Amino acid sequence: MRRLVAALVSALLAAVVLAGCGSSTGSSASQGSGPPPTKVIDVTFSGDSVTPNGELIKVDVGQPIELDVTADAPGEIHVHSTPEQELEYDKGSSTITVAPITAPGRITVESHDLNKTLFVLQAQ
Repeated sequence: MRRLVAALVSALLAAVVLAGCGSSTGSSASQGSGPPPTKVIDVTFSGDSVTPNGELIKVDVGQPIELDVTADAPGEIHVHSTPEQELEYDKGSSTITVAPITAPGRITVESHDLNKTLFVLQAQ
């Protein structure tokens, strides 16, 4: 009888140890998932109109950000981050890289030429 109880206890202990190993493998896989994908934001300037127009756009802290700009005239986009960024674009199509946001919070992105807020980045 003692041998049967000992065998059952050994089997249960082995099951617990194997279950613990399985869960640690799952967590290490999620730790090595890498950086978030690049957030691409389409921006279109046409005369005095711009799209997006004051929208809230969520990004992760440290996430790469690109602006795909289509414009009927050259101009500049101002990102009120720390440090602030002044990013020029050309007439036609331009791709602009925004430095990743390094801390949680809201960052206003605007056109000083149009005196308009393009969008607000919500970094989390």
